[in-house]
This record gives sequence, structure tokens and C-alpha cells, in this order.
Amino acid sequence: QVQLVESGGGLVQAGGSLRLSCAASGRTSRSYGMGWFRQAPGKEREFVSAISWNSGITNYADSVKGRFTISRDNAKNTVYLQMNSLKREDTAVYYCAASAIGLASRNYYDYAYWGQGTQVTVSS
Repeated sequence: QVQLVESGGGLVQAGGSLRLSCAASGRTSRSYGMGWFRQAPGKEREFVSAISWNSGITNYADSVKGRFTISRDNAKNTVYLQMNSLKREDTAVYYCAASAIGLASRNYYDYAYWGQGTQVTVSS
């Protein structure tokens, strides 16, 4: 059993920054690929970013490319999402997820383990 816990969400004005963290515990593996997804009210779950097991591959949604940076610290079983130049459309619940595939998939169905999410609200 793998448990993922997100933290770092909150309220921020447009143009500001936040850093999200996702800590893994339980039967974890360094070989997991890790991803971030988000869901706004009334919207479908949306891919944000992903990173391979050794950080060799990173992927970003077009809407966040150049503004967000994903990273991981395998020694700490933690993945991060640095979010800069935040926009109102970034407002959503952000979820981290782990995939046994080990790569950086954009597809939610490749992820077997999910956290409970952390709220990010961007105001004008």
C-alpha cells in the first residue's frame, strides 16, 4: 500500500508563486514515475506535469510550460511542483500520483496511486 500526501497549497495573488510537495510512504519504490494533475470545479481532471523515476524525463501541459517546474528527491520520497507566475485559471485542487511504469506519462490511467489533493486558489 502506497500513501501520498500533498501539501503547500493555499491562497495567492495572480503573478505569485507556490511550491507544492508530495510525500510518499508505505510500500514505496524509487522506480515510480510521478505526476501532478489538477481539477477545477465543473472541469475534468487535467494533466499538469510528470517526472520519470530518475528525473531524466519531464513533461508539462502547454498551459503551464515555462511557469511550472517539477522535481523529485528520491532519498526523501518526495516530489515537488514549483509554480510561478500563477494565473486565475490555475485555481484547482492539485493531486499527485505515482505510476509503476516509471516514466513521465500524461495519462491519468497510468497512475495507480493518488493523494487526496491540495487546494490552490489564485486571486486577481
